[in-house]
Amino acid sequence: MDLFNKYKKLLEEAIKAVHERKFFAAFPEQPSPKIYGEDADEEGRKKYESHLGKRFEELLQQGRASWGGSEQSPYLQEPLNITYPVTPVDTLIANSEKAFEQWRKITLEDRAGILLESLEGVKNRFFEIAYATMHTTGQGYMMAFQASGPHAADRALEAIAVGYEELSRFPHSAFWDKPMGKFNIQLEKEWRAVPKGIGVVIGCSTFPTWNSVPGLFADLITANTVIAKPHPGAVLPMAIVIAEIQKVLKNNGLDPHICQLAIDDNASLISKELAENDKVKVIDFTGNSEFGAYLEGLKGKQVFTEKTGVNSVILDSADDIDKVAANLSFALCLYSGQMCTAPQNFYVPESGVDTPNGKVTFDEFAQKLKENIQQLIGNPKAAPFVLGAIQNEKTYKRLSDIERSNKVLLKSTTLENPMFKNARTATPVVLEVEAEDSDLYGKELFGPIALLIKTKSTAHSIQLAKDLAISQGAISCGAYTINPEVREEIADQMALAATPVSFNLTGAIYMNQNAGFSDFHVTGGNPAGNASFTNPEYVLRRFTWVGHREPARV
Repeated sequence: MDLFNKYKKLLEEAIKAVHERKFFAAFPEQPSPKIYGEDADEEGRKKYESHLGKRFEELLQQGRASWGGSEQSPYLQEPLNITYPVTPVDTLIANSEKAFEQWRKITLEDRAGILLESLEGVKNRFFEIAYATMHTTGQGYMMAFQASGPHAADRALEAIAVGYEELSRFPHSAFWDKPMGKFNIQLEKEWRAVPKGIGVVIGCSTFPTWNSVPGLFADLITANTVIAKPHPGAVLPMAIVIAEIQKVLKNNGLDPHICQLAIDDNASLISKELAENDKVKVIDFTGNSEFGAYLEGLKGKQVFTEKTGVNSVILDSADDIDKVAANLSFALCLYSGQMCTAPQNFYVPESGVDTPNGKVTFDEFAQKLKENIQQLIGNPKAAPFVLGAIQNEKTYKRLSDIERSNKVLLKSTTLENPMFKNARTATPVVLEVEAEDSDLYGKELFGPIALLIKTKSTAHSIQLAKDLAISQGAISCGAYTINPEVREEIADQMALAATPVSFNLTGAIYMNQNAGFSDFHVTGGNPAGNASFTNPEYVLRRFTWVGHREPARV
C-alpha cells in the first residue's frame, strides 16, 4: 500500500506544527464551512436525516447479538430511533485480540497512511457528523461543525503526528562496537516498539468526537487495537468515524475489527466490564471524576483521563472592563456552559477592579456581567445558536436547585429557539457568593452557572483559585490584570497548580477554546485529569521499547 506517500507531506507539516506550536489547521473551518463544498451542508443534513429511525448498518464488525440505541435530541426532546449492532463484550475482545496480531505487524508508515486516509473519509462527512453532534449533544450548529469536524480531525492528526515521531525517535537496529584493548566486543542490536494490546476509549455526552478521537488515533498509530465505547446519549458521531476507519482497513486488506464500536445503554452500561477485562491494557476516559478515579485505580492498565474540575476567573485590573464583561458573558453562554473549559468561579476583590478610569466595584462588575448576558440572550439572531440546548436533564435540574438556596443576581430562564420549539434550553444563572462559602463553589457545577465570589484581595483570589485547582482540579483559568507583577504571580501560582491561564482575553477569543497543535488540553498535573492532548507521554505510555542483541557476524 502506498497511502503513506500520499499523505507524507501532510504528516511532515503536522510534526513541524507540533514543534512550532503556531497556528496550524489541516482541516480549517475558515473562511466558512463552504470551503468543503457549496452543497456539503445540505448533503450532510440529508445524510444525517437518512439515519433517523433506522439501523446503522455501515459497521463492518461481526458478532452482533442484537440492535440497540437510546439517543434523544435535546432540540426536539424526541428519540432519534437509530439502532446500532450490540456486540457482547467477550466477542468484542475476541475480535480485537485476533485483529491485534495482524495490526501490530503492519509497518509504522502503513499504519500512518491508513489512519490519514481514514481522516480524509471523515472529512467528507463533517456536515453529517455536525448534525449528528447537534442532535445528540445540544451544541449549536456552528460549534457542532467545528468541534466534531475540523477541530476533532486536527486533534486526531496531532495524535498521529506525535505518535509517528515518538515511534521514529530511535533506530530499529545498530552495530555496536566497543573497543576492549586487544579486541572489540561487537554486537548487532535491534529495538522494537511493542504495543500494549487492546485499548478502550470511553466517550462523553457533550463532545463525542473531539474528546474521543485523540485517544482512538493515539492507540491505533502505536499499533494497539481499539474498542470505542461512546456515551449512550451520543453514539452517531463516533459511529460514523469508526465506519470510515473500518472501511479503509478493509479496502487495504486488513481486519476491520482493528477498530470496533461498542454500544450500551444507561440501564446496562458495559464500561466497567470492558475496563476490567484482563485483555484490555489501555483506557481513555472523559467524564465524571468518580468513575475516572476508579479507572485510574485499576491495576495493569495504562489509563488516560479527563475528569471534572473547577475553572476560575481572577479579576484584578483591566484597560476596558466593558470588553472584559462582554468576553466573559459570551464564554459563560457558549454551549450553555457545558464545556469542560467553561468559567464557573469569578473572583472579584471586595475593593473592586482597577481600571484607568478608577475602581469598578464588585456590584458594578456584577451588573455589567448581567447586562452583557441579558443583551446576548435577548438577541434572537445569536442567542439560540450560541447557547444551544441542554444535553442532560440533570444539568437543567441543577439550575433550579441552586437558585433556591443562594443569592441570585440573575435568574436562569428558558430561551425560545425559532427552529426547534421544544428545545431544552436554559440561560445562565448568576449568584453572589462569599469567600467563606467554599461548600458551594468548591466543586464543579456543570452547566450555565456563574458564581461571583467576593474576596479580600487579588492575592486572596489567586490563593483560592490555586487551592481549588490543586484539590479539585481545573482545566482552564481566566485572568485580567494590567499589572506585570500581578500577571507573573498568577502565572506562577497557577502553573504550580498545573492550570493554564488565559490572560486579558477580549474580542473573539475565549478561555473555553483550545487549539490543536498549540494548546495542551488538560495538563495531567491536577485532579481534572492525568493526561494531556497531546504531549509525548500521551503516546509513549501506549507502547514499550524492547531491545534484542546478539554477537555480530563479522
